[in-house]
Amino acid sequence: MPILLTHAAQLLTLRNPAGDSGPRRGAPMRDLGIIEDGAVLIADGKIVAAGKTDEVAKTLAPRRAELEEIDCRGKVVLPGFVDSHTHPVFTAPRLIDFEKRIAGAGYEEIAEAGGGIRASVRGVREASRETLAAHVLRAFGEMAAQGTTTVEAKSGYGLSFDAEIKSLEAIREAASRWSGTVVPTLLGAHVVAPEYRDNPEEYVRGICEQMIPTVAQRKLAEFVDVFCERGAFTAEQSQRILRSAVEHKLGVRAHVCQLTPAKLAPLMQFHPASLDHMDCIAEEDLPILADSDTVATLLPAANYFLGLANFPPARKLIDSGVAVALATDYNPGTAPTPSMPFVLSVACTHMKMSPAEAITAATYNGACALRLQHSKGSLEPGKDADVAIFDCGDYRELAYWFGVNRCCETVLSGTRRRRY
Repeated sequence: MPILLTHAAQLLTLRNPAGDSGPRRGAPMRDLGIIEDGAVLIADGKIVAAGKTDEVAKTLAPRRAELEEIDCRGKVVLPGFVDSHTHPVFTAPRLIDFEKRIAGAGYEEIAEAGGGIRASVRGVREASRETLAAHVLRAFGEMAAQGTTTVEAKSGYGLSFDAEIKSLEAIREAASRWSGTVVPTLLGAHVVAPEYRDNPEEYVRGICEQMIPTVAQRKLAEFVDVFCERGAFTAEQSQRILRSAVEHKLGVRAHVCQLTPAKLAPLMQFHPASLDHMDCIAEEDLPILADSDTVATLLPAANYFLGLANFPPARKLIDSGVAVALATDYNPGTAPTPSMPFVLSVACTHMKMSPAEAITAATYNGACALRLQHSKGSLEPGKDADVAIFDCGDYRELAYWFGVNRCCETVLSGTRRRRY
């Protein structure tokens, strides 16, 4: 049945008056395309119309009784959040890490106590695909309850051929049981697998020659990711992995500049959809990003959870003309949150993004980071009917309130999901 949302206090269309389909940067990030007393008409999983309630309703007068109508008085309606960086395939929280880190322990001490990424690897390798899929599906549900309708979901805690394939199969199974949109990503190159610690080159070769070709042939992922960082993969190893991905016609993205600076030019040759974290980006690399369609995806929930004093340099990036997205980085070790509204709050309070910039980064630019902006990220006719409804009268409240969920309903590809 078609759905009609009416009388929204603020309808944030994110419509671009210039008609440009690239990522938003600079001043356009602050233009949310707000319509007061707004309405959205949905049919067959697509947006049919978005505008003033009187204007949209006028075209439906003879058929309005046939619609499922949602009264959005006193509410903000916006495109569903696009969470473009998550790690949902794991089995348990990393509580040893949490407690040890609070006490001041470093990575090595945490690992010796049985924590760290090896704990997640052990859990994924031992779990069945069905168990992993159930956990991923639960995460998708928690995300939808907070307004997220599109999720990028990475493997990366298996670190073996069988476990990485199993992880991507779990993502596919969970996606088939969820109304939202899932973009799967192979992150076999998260860190070097424990059994290859003394021979990382052999592990890289396995990623390039076995994991990536199989994933591409079975269409288990749309992107390949790599953690280019000290203690993970070198710039040269990362390039080999991304080159293999491109050769197998998969999109690429990378974790980079999280802990230490890295030269971006070698990675940019592969035209990555996004470069993620970016806490330590060098000044000389800002023009390179600003002149590209690569999105810098910032993940401040990780900085918050790790108790770091510094956060990603959002203002420097935005003021330099770089396209910026926001995502949760949902994972068991450094960002155990499914909440995009929380990320908006942290982005505003700790990174000095305006509420409007944060919303654009979490919707339209998030879609660009997944190369889905032609179907996601704004409320325009012909796009997928992905909508979030918040119980507040002003869009700035989305970032103002934290520790409470004010998302009362989401529409995922035209399917309603009521919170209460």
